[in-house]
Amino acid sequence: MPPRRRVDPHELRAAIDAVAPWLADEARRPARAETAAAVRSSLRTLEEIAPGRTVEVRVPPYAAVQCVAGPEHTRGTPPNVIETDPRTWLLLATGELDFATAVEDGRVSASGSRADLTAWLPLVRAS
Repeated sequence: MPPRRRVDPHELRAAIDAVAPWLADEARRPARAETAAAVRSSLRTLEEIAPGRTVEVRVPPYAAVQCVAGPEHTRGTPPNVIETDPRTWLLLATGELDFATAVEDGRVSASGSRADLTAWLPLVRAS
């Protein structure tokens, strides 16, 4: 499988800016394509800054990535899984929501001893 194209920081910024009013509760949910672009580019950024295959981060219905160095899994459900909805993921990615708080509030499902993204968040600050 060829390596993925690196995420352009300007592309990530533009995608986040497009959904920022929604994240700030100032607008309705953006178009599906805008939400998808923000989720996918931010997850790919996470994959770049935390390379590995120890943790699987799922943001249905848009994307899932494997990241974080450590013991790798090769088949079946990985032992370290993080799953959340698109808005919660983007709030985490922009630093508007703390990872531990999101887990405590039940907005993020995190299973496994390595299922913690605190060291890599936020990916970008909301403008």
